[in-house]
Amino acid sequence: MGILETYGHGGDLLSAAQRFGVAQGDFLDYSANINPLGMPVSVTETLLASLSAVIRYPDPGHRSFRHALARRLGLPEEWLLPANGAAEAMALAILGLKPQTVGVVYPCFSEYEQLSKQFGAHVIGCYGKEENGFKPDMRELHRLFEQADLVFIGSPNNPTGILYEPDELVQIAQWATETNTWLIVDEAFLDFVATERQFTLATQLEQYPRVILMRSMTKMYAIPGLRLGYAIAHPDVIKQMREKQVSWSVNSLALLAGELCLQEHVYEEKTRALVAKERAFLSEIITHELGWKVWPAEANFLLLRSPKHLPAEQLQARLGKKRILIRSCAMYPGLTEHDVRIAVRSREENERLIAALREVAAEGSGHA
Repeated sequence: MGILETYGHGGDLLSAAQRFGVAQGDFLDYSANINPLGMPVSVTETLLASLSAVIRYPDPGHRSFRHALARRLGLPEEWLLPANGAAEAMALAILGLKPQTVGVVYPCFSEYEQLSKQFGAHVIGCYGKEENGFKPDMRELHRLFEQADLVFIGSPNNPTGILYEPDELVQIAQWATETNTWLIVDEAFLDFVATERQFTLATQLEQYPRVILMRSMTKMYAIPGLRLGYAIAHPDVIKQMREKQVSWSVNSLALLAGELCLQEHVYEEKTRALVAKERAFLSEIITHELGWKVWPAEANFLLLRSPKHLPAEQLQARLGKKRILIRSCAMYPGLTEHDVRIAVRSREENERLIAALREVAAEGSGHA
């Protein structure tokens, strides 16, 4: 049947609709890691009332949003660069810094490798250790810094959901300085992590000027179609990135939504509480009832391994026919043909997923 992720990502409802003969709106999508609470009501209402803004060009300097972002983060505006999603910010870093060799830690977000190759860099990598939640051996990671001009790290990592500890982040940042290597830390899912566990180098970038942080606003605030993210880095780096950015790449509605989302403190806390509760619920049932391997995670998704008789492609196909989408991770370097990623959603939705997994497990073992 072939892989569903034709474009290398989850959330491709059009491909799923064509594959399974189901309308796009009828899928329960566990293949994309978006806030199950949906877009904040205040954002929805304001955007609907502000549609006339699309007749005017957006501010190419992103000034109002950047000012609000600086105030929220407690950082100077010149350390921030809004972008058309975190993926654009990554592309701008590669274009601005011009690394010849880029290092990645497999398994990881596919865009690290794809963007690097797209813009002419050679990609090398080391592999995370399965027994360590797919974190790499630190000695191997250090060698990666010795060999590469730029290294990508995900924290929390996608698709594993594993977070680097503060001492690990500091060590990695020191290696970046010692080896004269750029370090990009992808923090796209950091907002979903418990507040006390949101480890970041954001307040230490003066000490580590070769570190660039990438953030996404599309996941937490459920606005992936608007595309909004930003980079945090030394002003000299931000300048190099901005020089490569196409004018008006961030649209007016996205900039407006970003300002509004930054005010949604209660919504954020509700989201973290929901995600923590439902992540534990899913992990408990899949591990102890179905007997499948589930890796510990701190973001809004889980990496799990299906049994030998049910490879990821087959599991995805069976669930797709039941109008549920999951992300096959069989194509991720460092993972197996049985590895899949599921988002964490609401209890009602999660119970529907669990019921479908039970049915598929029974079908696979000849009991249904």
